[in-house]
Amino acid sequence: MKKISKNKAVVVIRGAGDLASGVAYRLYKSGLDVIMTEIERPLVVRRTVSFAEAVYEGNVTIEGIEAGLAGSVEEALSLLEKKVIPVLVDPAAAVVKDARPAVVVDARMAKRNLDTTIGDAPLVIGLGPGFTAGVDVHAVIETCRGHRLGRAIYSGGAIPDTGAPGAVDGYTLERLLRAPVDGVMAPRCSIGEQVEKGDVVAYVETTPVYAEMTGMVRGMLKEGLWVPKGTKIGDIDPRQDAEYDTISDKALAVGGGVLEAVCHFLNSNQ
Repeated sequence: MKKISKNKAVVVIRGAGDLASGVAYRLYKSGLDVIMTEIERPLVVRRTVSFAEAVYEGNVTIEGIEAGLAGSVEEALSLLEKKVIPVLVDPAAAVVKDARPAVVVDARMAKRNLDTTIGDAPLVIGLGPGFTAGVDVHAVIETCRGHRLGRAIYSGGAIPDTGAPGAVDGYTLERLLRAPVDGVMAPRCSIGEQVEKGDVVAYVETTPVYAEMTGMVRGMLKEGLWVPKGTKIGDIDPRQDAEYDTISDKALAVGGGVLEAVCHFLNSNQ
């Protein structure tokens, strides 16, 4: 097996959705090697800014950074040499044991700790609620919109999950598109498209999904995925200056918090 360079810190990010991709962007731009893991069929809605899309497409480029699907740890290390972010279908993150990274970031946004432990790597970081710095991770990054967004927390946890999305221009739950029934999802509009309140934007089986507000479709699940009732299948952004093909302000803020924690760790261990 290829060996990881001892001169570069390798970071394994569990999850490759839009927030995880913002973290990967910050770390990659700062010169760190990043490996991402995903499940076999990611339910990612902001597909134009998520490296998880490489699981379906093989390759994806976001803001000039390429990610590629890797079939093995060996292939992942080869992609790193080509300056490509490897995405492994590896739900259990076996790559952590195989590659022995300096840093593990749990960016799955499960709102609870699924299986991450503070012993997974010399530095373990959790995004959002569900983790406690000093107990199951070394640092937690705040993901709740507001004054504390992106803050690195070295003792304690993030703001508890409220069950409601943060407000954007005063809209919260209206922004989200959810599956009304169990079934196969079929979009009726594209990411980046403007929609009006009341438009049919998707179907789950034969049941229509209506836009509850006017705005731009910023995220939409991939066609043909089976989803249980209540699953988030897309979202709408009411802002006039909304962008669908660049990493969001929130993802970059969270990525900045991770970068701070990584630099803090590396500098204290020199």
